[in-house]
Amino acid sequence: MADRPQPHQVQIHPTQPLGGGAKSQKGPTTTQIITLITLVPVGGALLGLAGITLVGTLIGLALATPVFLICSPVLVPAAVLLAGAVAALLTSGAFGLTGLSSLSWVLNSFRQATGQDPVDYAKRRVQDGTVYLGEKTKQAGETIKSKAQEGGGVGRS
Repeated sequence: MADRPQPHQVQIHPTQPLGGGAKSQKGPTTTQIITLITLVPVGGALLGLAGITLVGTLIGLALATPVFLICSPVLVPAAVLLAGAVAALLTSGAFGLTGLSSLSWVLNSFRQATGQDPVDYAKRRVQDGTVYLGEKTKQAGETIKSKAQEGGGVGRS
């Protein structure tokens, strides 16, 4: 029973004083009023500019649509070619990032498995291989020498 967790108590603090609700509320400060007076006209002007831009865009699109229809035998293949080039560029970038992240993952997993850097591991393996190759070459030389001595003695008789 001692290791059983004790229930937690939650305390709730009121956000307003209990006595005077209407007296304690304050109106907006002077800074807030000046900010509101400044930002409402600026926001209205920006909203008006956005509306003018939208109307201009729609008028331009209405005027340019016949030109697009007349030139569509040229524009459509150009748009397809451009879309294909963009897709190929994005695909090659994605493949490159995938390759780099895969290589990074392989190196990190190698470091975790062996506890050493892959370059040091490769150097040690090359040194071990060189020593092994030297021993095998020496053994092969001794075997050839012994066979030559055996063969040399038989040929002279």
